[in-house]
Amino acid sequence: MVFSQPVPALPVRDLSAAQAHYRDRFGFQVGWRHDEGRIGAVSHGDCAIFLREVDAPFTPHVFWVHMPDLDAAFAAFTALGAGVVAPPADQPYGLRQFTLCDLDGHIFHFHREL
Repeated sequence: MVFSQPVPALPVRDLSAAQAHYRDRFGFQVGWRHDEGRIGAVSHGDCAIFLREVDAPFTPHVFWVHMPDLDAAFAAFTALGAGVVAPPADQPYGLRQFTLCDLDGHIFHFHREL
């Protein structure tokens, strides 16, 4: 049995705004959208995320994303104006990481081993 990369489906308040945010601030490409189903997708390389428009309230999700060239990634995200929660820092648990937040409060911890 072989597993492929899982695709999360994140709740968002506004599908169009969320897709634009991932495109403009995270460097993703808008993949598709189904207005009647209130769902769409964005992707960046092998990473795909479904975005499902839902009525508030909802609980934001947390993701841990391994990023080999962490500091270059942080510079790229910063240049795009991504929502930085915490800049790159070495952590006592053996990771170097930084944290971003998307338009709907979902948290992304980008990390690599020290």
